Amino acid sequence: SSEKDEGAAQFTSAGDAFDRLVSGKLRELMSTCGPPLKKGKTRVFHGLHQDFPSVVVVGLGKKNAGVNDQENWNEGKENIRAAVAVGCRQIQDLEIPCVEVDPCGDAQAAAEGAVLGLHEYNELKQKKKPVVTPQLHGSAEREAWQKGVTYAEGQNLARYLMEAPANYITPIKFAEHIEQKLRSFSSVKVHIRPESWIATQQMGAFLSVAKGSAEPPVFLEIHYLGGANASDSPLVFVGKGVTFDSGGISLKPSSGMDAMRADMGGAATVCSAIVTAAALNLPLNIIGLAPLCENMPSGKANKPGDVVRAKNGKTIQVDNTDAEGRLLLADALCYAHNFNARAIVNAATLTGAMDVALGSAAAGVFTNSSWLWTHLYEASILTGDRVWRMPLFEHYTKQVTDCPLADLSNIGKYSRAGGACTAAAFLKEFVTASHWAHLDIAGVMSNKDEVPYLRKGMAGRPTRTLVEFAARLSQDSQN
Repeated sequence: SSEKDEGAAQFTSAGDAFDRLVSGKLRELMSTCGPPLKKGKTRVFHGLHQDFPSVVVVGLGKKNAGVNDQENWNEGKENIRAAVAVGCRQIQDLEIPCVEVDPCGDAQAAAEGAVLGLHEYNELKQKKKPVVTPQLHGSAEREAWQKGVTYAEGQNLARYLMEAPANYITPIKFAEHIEQKLRSFSSVKVHIRPESWIATQQMGAFLSVAKGSAEPPVFLEIHYLGGANASDSPLVFVGKGVTFDSGGISLKPSSGMDAMRADMGGAATVCSAIVTAAALNLPLNIIGLAPLCENMPSGKANKPGDVVRAKNGKTIQVDNTDAEGRLLLADALCYAHNFNARAIVNAATLTGAMDVALGSAAAGVFTNSSWLWTHLYEASILTGDRVWRMPLFEHYTKQVTDCPLADLSNIGKYSRAGGACTAAAFLKEFVTASHWAHLDIAGVMSNKDEVPYLRKGMAGRPTRTLVEFAARLSQDSQN
């Protein structure tokens, strides 16, 4: 619909071309079967053309919608993603195996909407929805379409890993799945480090979480060498990889605990971002680090009040065994400093407090670098998978360093107050790099109905924002 006249709906250029192909019948039908289509609403027509037995028309919203400063995203791109997803699902309901998608003036956004909108985890069901293959309608914008497919497949990989049951995605199976995805790229080396290696690295905080489970821990290390020189400073991604989080001795309530199969969302998103970067052949070096384990209650598990020693020598009082993600990340962040990183970015489903603060609207970003924040923020405007900056005040640091038995407590002394902020302050104690960002993605872990182009289930967010961020960083280094 145009800005001024809500009544006068217009076709996209591909829609116009199709209308001419059917001698104006589409426009005629649209005008006779009710008021103009509202955004995201559909109409289906059959028998208009022999090559296209069914045609779905979807409302795209305002014409020329661009960046919305209030919403912090490109509204036009979001409208296209949502509309295309709705249209493709309609085709799936009609059990048609292939759909040609109108690029809507932005083929990348259209491809993302199609591939994200059709994805569903039904690996373990006997009755599956029909598979629909989306392809570009017309030959223009083919490169942008393919880029959108690659971005969306990256997020779908993260969704797959997060949605799969914890007995199917154990630490070792997670690592092997990522290794298999990266096998075809000569620019990538994957190291699956066993428990003995973790011990030699003196990662006492990570090991203390893992020891409660019968599943052995794994430290996954990925090197993607896309830069002009192997010696160029890499971007280092670190992801929390708790493949199931019971809470340990500080046991979580049983209601909703099954969702904690996705507590490795940080590892899933950063590893999927690297798979995508390799598929796009991005010209920069990236290192991915994922400490992988389960957090379980057993006779060997951490007990509240135990003190453990991290890789950098700092001691940590474990006052709540359900605040375990920061223990894994503490050691992984120390290790990340071995690589002379251009920037260190970690992602983790870290705190319920983050969900309370922002809900599913955006991932919270805590960073010591305005340069890094700007890149992440600008990337998120394009992807529609938003980030929002949160404080890293000394105020919060005091709440984790004021500890009776050790250098740090793993929870703030005022318990729930500012929980996402005290968790970030804890991580900051293991960072000396001048460009570091921590993404708390607990609030964006799953989707009910908030993102219209994702079905209900694990969201795989913010994989596309991490990819776009890496792409922007690679352009920076080339300039």
